[in-house]
Amino acid sequence: MPLANVRGVTLHYEVFGSKGPWVALSPGGRRAIEGVESLAQRIAQDGHRVLVHDRRNCGQSDVAIEGRESEYEIWADDLHDLLRQLGGLPAWIGGSSSGCRMALLFAMRHPQATRGLLLWRVTGGGAAAKRLAQRYYGQYLPIAKKGGMAAICATEEFGERIRERPGNRERLMKMDPVRFIEVMDNWHRNFLAGADQPVIGASEAELKAVAAPACIVPGNDLSHLRAVADTLGRLLPDAEVHPLITKQYDLDVAPREEWNAREGELAALFLDYMKRVEARATTAA
Repeated sequence: MPLANVRGVTLHYEVFGSKGPWVALSPGGRRAIEGVESLAQRIAQDGHRVLVHDRRNCGQSDVAIEGRESEYEIWADDLHDLLRQLGGLPAWIGGSSSGCRMALLFAMRHPQATRGLLLWRVTGGGAAAKRLAQRYYGQYLPIAKKGGMAAICATEEFGERIRERPGNRERLMKMDPVRFIEVMDNWHRNFLAGADQPVIGASEAELKAVAAPACIVPGNDLSHLRAVADTLGRLLPDAEVHPLITKQYDLDVAPREEWNAREGELAALFLDYMKRVEARATTAA
């Protein structure tokens, strides 16, 4: 199992392919690399090196509840350092949902390291921001206040992190509950601030300043509204929007099986876009 020390945190990763431009893909939610592993393999087969990794606090990587910035800003900087260690910069940065947020932050914070963006199921809107802020952060504040770190370890989410990487229990138990609450509360407030932004995590001005070319595939549920992806496509200076699944669901999250069934089409769409952008860059040079 490949592991890397990234800014003091151990991250689990995999690289598919041995030649060609680098691509980094991240799944939504707090899903492990299995969430994008199959898509990564499809893209690697077409002549790319594709990095997938478990972000901190996900999968088989370390739990690290620390930092003054939003969690997705921390994730973006982690990915930059991991790609640097692997010699993978500049790279195409892609992601779904929370992985999409991280990809956008990567492009904003590390523009010279970004060849382009592959974004699907973009998250935005007040309802999504409030629900997800509670899901990722808010629910743990009263638990830590009442039961301390032992109660946090007993939750479903952190219990899974411990099962995936047993050393996470010791890391959590060594943490001061007051500090845990402080960090989670800050992440919670940062996430809620996205309720009034075009997409969670980025303002209109920040998005208009992103120079990287972007391929956007809209989502189809209440957390990943089609309108949010369309707005992102208008704000980014160099973007294409390609609807893949047009059926809209009045659900927080559309059935994952439908997206899995269309994975081959998603891979083909991204591959075609990357080839066109790379050809354009070659012609311009």
